[in-house]
Amino acid sequence: MRKSLFARLLTVSALVAACSVAATAWLAVQTTSGAIRQEQGQNLTADARIYHSLLGYAAAHPTWEDVGGTVRDLARKSGRRIALTTERRDPLADSADPASSPALPAQASAIVDPLSVDTALAAETAGASGAPADRVDPRAVGPFRLPASERAELQQIAERNVACLSNSGIASDVVRSASGRPRIQVVGNDPDRLQGTRCTTDALDSPTATEKKALKSLNQLADACLKRQNRVGVHLKLDLSWGQAPEPRPAEVLASTAPSASPSPVPTSPPNAVTPSVSPDTRPSPAVGNGEDGRAIASCVGTARREQLGSYVASPALLFIGDTGGTTVPGFDLSPANTARIAGTAALVLALTVGASVLVGARLVRPLRALTGAAQRMRDGEDSVPVLVAADNEIGRLAATFNDMSAHRARLEAQRKAMVSDVAHELRTPLSNIRGWLEAAQDGVADPDPAFIASLHEEAVLLQHIIDDLQDLAQADAGALRLHPEPVRIEDLLNQVAAAHQARADTAGVALTVLPAPPGRPVPGLTADPVRLRQALGNLVSNAVRHTPSGGKVTLRPYGSESGEAVLVDVTDTGSGIPPEDLGHVFDRFWRGEKSRSRRTGGSGLGLAIVRKLTEAHDGSVTAVSVPGQGSVFTLRLPADRGGSSGDGSTEADSTDGLSTGDRDGAGSGSEQP
Repeated sequence: MRKSLFARLLTVSALVAACSVAATAWLAVQTTSGAIRQEQGQNLTADARIYHSLLGYAAAHPTWEDVGGTVRDLARKSGRRIALTTERRDPLADSADPASSPALPAQASAIVDPLSVDTALAAETAGASGAPADRVDPRAVGPFRLPASERAELQQIAERNVACLSNSGIASDVVRSASGRPRIQVVGNDPDRLQGTRCTTDALDSPTATEKKALKSLNQLADACLKRQNRVGVHLKLDLSWGQAPEPRPAEVLASTAPSASPSPVPTSPPNAVTPSVSPDTRPSPAVGNGEDGRAIASCVGTARREQLGSYVASPALLFIGDTGGTTVPGFDLSPANTARIAGTAALVLALTVGASVLVGARLVRPLRALTGAAQRMRDGEDSVPVLVAADNEIGRLAATFNDMSAHRARLEAQRKAMVSDVAHELRTPLSNIRGWLEAAQDGVADPDPAFIASLHEEAVLLQHIIDDLQDLAQADAGALRLHPEPVRIEDLLNQVAAAHQARADTAGVALTVLPAPPGRPVPGLTADPVRLRQALGNLVSNAVRHTPSGGKVTLRPYGSESGEAVLVDVTDTGSGIPPEDLGHVFDRFWRGEKSRSRRTGGSGLGLAIVRKLTEAHDGSVTAVSVPGQGSVFTLRLPADRGGSSGDGSTEADSTDGLSTGDRDGAGSGSEQP
């Protein structure tokens, strides 16, 4: 299976599908989670602002009676549904119509209690209002709220201090806390600049009558708590510290640095605060007790403070924030149902991919299997049935090429069998003659006279010619055919070939002539192996004389190409011609047009194949043109002024007469004409 193309295709398709599903699911989850986180963050910020606004309302009002307008205004600005209920879920205010809106969810978004602030939501708005030092909202000031007269008096003191600082080159502003107490804020963050000035804030830092009264009431509540624990009472200052503080501080400043267990009744830092207060020391150092006593005092102070502010703030309320359609803040929950849905979708995609791969793979592999079966039958020597070409694609073209190869192999096999039969016939005839004459001489029937010897010699020469043709073709196929190039005058070489075949042409009644080059087409210089070139031309002339009837003619003519880069030689006859269906095979080895193997026209089918090999060894080519009943023209095209490989420089032992004369027509005729 590891070597199967179908298995590999199926595996790759399944792997690609699985990776695609996994990547798509991962991308969808990441994108969805990112969008949800972003929306949750935006909703959380908007919800924190709503919570902060309602918390401020609760800190400044003892009841929720008039909160409806505030709720509707917040809902209009945020585009959310806002509802307030009591802890028993009795409705207080709702921005939507409860009759036509979905029921409120089981869990509230937050609890609005100025005496127990949600620190997580408060942190979202810390940049706007400052995070409270403890869980009491800094806007819940209760009895520490200053009346108008005290506010005006402190405002005048603050303005005089601002003017004093301005005269000293220090820019400052007057800011007002939730209780109405003004304080001075210096522009910049270098409090050391205040040292050396004559501007004093003692009058501004001293508690007013209202603050003293509220502080005394708070101290009594804390002492009562400590007394119940059998502990000594403490003296609270305006910053809610006990013990000795370095210097008196305004309530607004000292409250911001109170310990976490004893928070201030006023906000620590108003909006847009830039620099610390002008108080001599902005970081108080309350003498907070350590250990168990300190924790007990801090707990009692916190309890006393919530008890004191309880009647000045609204009671705790449940806050519900959701979309206008009734949904709450969206979330991403990969529940078992969602997991099963994703797994089912992935399985479906994988199944479809595998199914498509099976169909496509089966159609792809089917012709390959047919090709494999045909190749195996061919290997086993069986007749190979042509493979069906189903489509004009890569597989179809492969099947068509295989069919062509199979047909070509069948032709070659038939030619090989015919060649074996032809060679055996050609060899058997001279060998049978030689054996017969020798047996006759041995039996005393024939005398070994000169005629006897000449007959035996003729048969041996014919046998040698066939063997030489086979050897030449084998050398050409193996690339071992050696050439000895030298400058050649093609006109002289053609005259030599014509002279060698003149006797046979006269005997056959055929006129054999060499024509000069036509005007305007002079023959350029030629470098070639004269022996091999005479052999090739001799085979062409022998073949032409054999297939030209008595009274016909064979002509040889050299001439140059139009560009002058090649030498061309035409061997033209007026013989019977070659049928069009045979013209493409005349240079194939073992092929012959005449199937009868008669002594006059028969041959081994190697002559023209040798001509093509010898011409290609000279980097040339040979072509044939024929008209049945009128004759044929064989043309050799050789590169001008170029020589072939000289091999090892040895001298070729073949003779001209031995390779290219008409005496070799028995084996050198090649592919005969009909």
